[in-house]
Amino acid sequence: MAKRITFHDHKPKALSLQEAVIQGFLGKPKSIPPKFFYDERGSALFAAICEQPEYYPPDIEQAMLGRLAEEIAELTGTGRVIFEPGAGSAAKIRLLLDALKPTAYVPMDISCEFLKEAACALVDEFPWLPVHATCVDFTHSLPIPESVPTGPRLAFFPGSSIGNFTPETACQFLAMVHDKIGRDGMLLIGVDTKKDPRILDAAYNDAAGVTAAFNLNLLHRIRNETGIECNPQNFEHRAFYNGDQGRVEMHLVSRCRQTLRLNGYRFEFGEGETVHTENSYKYTPEEFIALTANVGLDLQQFWLCEQDLFALYLFRSR
Repeated sequence: MAKRITFHDHKPKALSLQEAVIQGFLGKPKSIPPKFFYDERGSALFAAICEQPEYYPPDIEQAMLGRLAEEIAELTGTGRVIFEPGAGSAAKIRLLLDALKPTAYVPMDISCEFLKEAACALVDEFPWLPVHATCVDFTHSLPIPESVPTGPRLAFFPGSSIGNFTPETACQFLAMVHDKIGRDGMLLIGVDTKKDPRILDAAYNDAAGVTAAFNLNLLHRIRNETGIECNPQNFEHRAFYNGDQGRVEMHLVSRCRQTLRLNGYRFEFGEGETVHTENSYKYTPEEFIALTANVGLDLQQFWLCEQDLFALYLFRSR
């Protein structure tokens, strides 16, 4: 059977990296949106994070998806169009394809080159599957290509990526998903749970330093793409669980007093001052079900792994 694959480039029209740096470094506290982690090297580093022994979500979620694939298919039915925001390497959808038998798969990612490589690898493995790879900033839009067949849809959002949104913006994103799946649409989503802070702190501070390299790569990308006068070695990685906010925070910490310059702007950093690069919110089942109550999604089923370390939820469009 001939391979069926199309590519669609919807380059982000939102904040550019340079604009984000200027706004973020002038802010108090300083910050950069986490979507800018994902240049080609950043995407590869995130894939490496998922292989670290301390970072438990990928292994647990993949085991759950493999074990529950047939049960999920009984609830969703087969023949849906599946779209996956932030598809990355498309590793997890492979566990569901044989059971769900979709009519098409739409992987979405902000890193175009990484997305193309992942899509080509997928069709090599599943040549029967039409793949419509879409390069897009999914935090702003979820464009479904016109070439995608009609029919019921299933949004797949694994990896607890919903935790990168604040609760308020998570509701906005889920409402956008609801609009895209339409009538009889469904959402299968992975969500990290609240647990022993020691487990969470270890997950974001792996012994091999891959998460640190991922965080610091943001500075290399900023320097390479904007020309900012910046030495990444003057910063270090910091990640910790903030129990009051129910989230893991990642920061880049200035090792010294320094001044960064970009297009006439001067950004003063004190020793120990941070750039807040990412949040990862954690939810109990009760909290997450309550979060989705007002976005038009009705819970069909949810599954917790042993020791309640991770959860999968299946919703249907109201």
